Amino acid sequence: MEILTESFVVNSKGNTDIVDITNEVQAKINSSGFVEGNVLVFVGGSTAGITTIEYEPGLRKDYPDFFEKIIPSNINYYHDQTWHDGNGHSHIRASLQGASFTIPFTNGNLLLGTWQQIILVDFDNRSRKRNIIVQITGKKKNED
Repeated sequence: MEILTESFVVNSKGNTDIVDITNEVQAKINSSGFVEGNVLVFVGGSTAGITTIEYEPGLRKDYPDFFEKIIPSNINYYHDQTWHDGNGHSHIRASLQGASFTIPFTNGNLLLGTWQQIILVDFDNRSRKRNIIVQITGKKKNED
């Protein structure tokens, strides 16, 4: 088993912006030479998260609506009193979402469901450049 760590940058709009990063992750696997293993996808920062979802227009509206209901953006958070940046809700949402997700792959292909894509969710209250870390653990062709 070998480990390879790569990264790429995503420009996001913030405010629960959802960005499909499946193709970028698959491209990292393709260029790695690994044929079987796991890929860990991680976003640095405390106001964004990674997960999978069916990336379609309805869910791209439902998902932000869900977070607004359980962690509203328009209430006072102690974080905002400390930093006065208005993104206390962003930190809580990201913590609930989680900063990483692991996906298995075989024959060089992600083992995602037909309607399942890997997404970055940026909860911050402004646009950001997000650094996505892709750590591939696996074996290359002809390795035992």
